[in-house]
Amino acid sequence: MSTDTYAIVAAGLRKSYGKVKVLDGIDFKVKRGTILALLGPNGAGKTTTVRILSTLLPADDGTATIEGHSVGKDDDKVRSQIGLTGQYAAVDEYLTGRENLTMMGRLYRLSKDDASRRADELLALVDLVEASKRPVRTYSGGMKRRLDLAMSLIANPPVIFLDEPTTGLDPRSRLAIWDMVKKLAANGTTILLTTQYLEEADLLADNIIVIDGGKVIAEGTANELKSKVGSDRLEVVVAKRGNFQKACEAMNDATLRTDEERRTLSIATKGGVKKLKEVIQKLEDANVAIETVSLQRPTLDDVFLTLTGHTAVKEAEAEQAAKPKGKK
Repeated sequence: MSTDTYAIVAAGLRKSYGKVKVLDGIDFKVKRGTILALLGPNGAGKTTTVRILSTLLPADDGTATIEGHSVGKDDDKVRSQIGLTGQYAAVDEYLTGRENLTMMGRLYRLSKDDASRRADELLALVDLVEASKRPVRTYSGGMKRRLDLAMSLIANPPVIFLDEPTTGLDPRSRLAIWDMVKKLAANGTTILLTTQYLEEADLLADNIIVIDGGKVIAEGTANELKSKVGSDRLEVVVAKRGNFQKACEAMNDATLRTDEERRTLSIATKGGVKKLKEVIQKLEDANVAIETVSLQRPTLDDVFLTLTGHTAVKEAEAEQAAKPKGKK
């Protein structure tokens, strides 16, 4: 594979904790300047993959390269090419936002003036200029995540690893992180993003990989993955329980699913608004009042459960169980 094309190449990555196989032969590659989303629920192996690629954890087997440098053999060169934002913000809460960035710049051996200049650039990028002189302990969770992302960009690395960067954030903070990720990609940065959210992968990723049991079980765009689940579903809640059977008869649809207790009718559809109008008209003709109507798209749970049929073993639990007793 040409390193001129691919910034990240992983082949046959394996990692076990005791008898639990967290990674069982992961293979993928990421084209330079694109975003790959590694999708799966907690414990599917996403964080372990990132830790191996970022040289924080040795693989049991397999190979990986970052910008042509071998992980495990040329780790210093690999580290010079990457930035990493983990699941939890790694910032000093007693320093100000600006002091955190300046300190990181100095650790990267930037001069005092260059570190200060870079801190100012990144504070503007992550919209923290006004809060830059406040101690980080006064920041919200979203602000801390944005500062953490900025710290990973100090050396302007060509490859960024983002390990579930928006988990636990409020919608406004999540949108801010998404906007920054899109700007980085537009400027040519290669990004490997792990996430639990199909919506996030749908919005940001050029390509998506789904993993389960330490293996790649599906790959494609968000639309390609959702097509594996099936159609969108139109969900209608009937206003009166006494009209429920009448509503079912009015639908007369082979894909109809019903829940009489919840007074809910669910119908597969690819027709969007056209199908919505058709369903509402049928119920009006049958003199059936509607309480609510909504269009439900396949979710990560739908995709994952359709592909696997089960939940994943938590990798953190497996790692902890493999440690000798008495160690934490």
